[in-house]
Amino acid sequence: MNMSKETPKVKICGIRREKDAEYANLCLPDYVGFVFAESPRRVTAETAARLRERLDPRILIVGVFADENSQVIARICEAGIVSLVQLHGNESEAYIADLRQRVSVPLIKAMSPEAGTVRDTAADFILLDGARAGSGRGFDRRLIGKPARPFFLAGGLTPSNVAEAAREARPYAVDVSSGVERGGFKDLERMRAFVEAAREVNG
Repeated sequence: MNMSKETPKVKICGIRREKDAEYANLCLPDYVGFVFAESPRRVTAETAARLRERLDPRILIVGVFADENSQVIARICEAGIVSLVQLHGNESEAYIADLRQRVSVPLIKAMSPEAGTVRDTAADFILLDGARAGSGRGFDRRLIGKPARPFFLAGGLTPSNVAEAAREARPYAVDVSSGVERGGFKDLERMRAFVEAAREVNG
């Protein structure tokens, strides 16, 4: 496992409303995620650009894509909408190599220890999730092993379990979406509780 002694960084994914951006500014996670892949939380480039203008500049923005045309991702990066790109589909290393030629931002490749899809990669980070990425369901963290890249830990994290998960897995960052929602929408108190719990680890 990544036995980093650092307090994990925090990513809140699925920001899609102006209210979500306001909540993020109050909680100040290290990252927020705009989902451009098929999802109930999907946003257009136009919406993402508008929300970015409302976000505190200290928050880095991750664009989440799944098997997207690399030229589409490049255009979003060129527009300055995202600070990192997260690949949540079946992107190959050849795809990643091509994308690197088109964008200058760091890349995150989502993988699943549960589904056996963890591999060495040229991406800057990996994101470890359950077999059904984005389902909000956890997985057996004993499957993580020793990733070759700093990793984001996702999958079933909530304000009540994130500290334990971070102490156990020692990720570079923890990633949450549905775990800080109420009725399908981001909830300020849950977002704040998640950020505070994560930052108590080794804090």
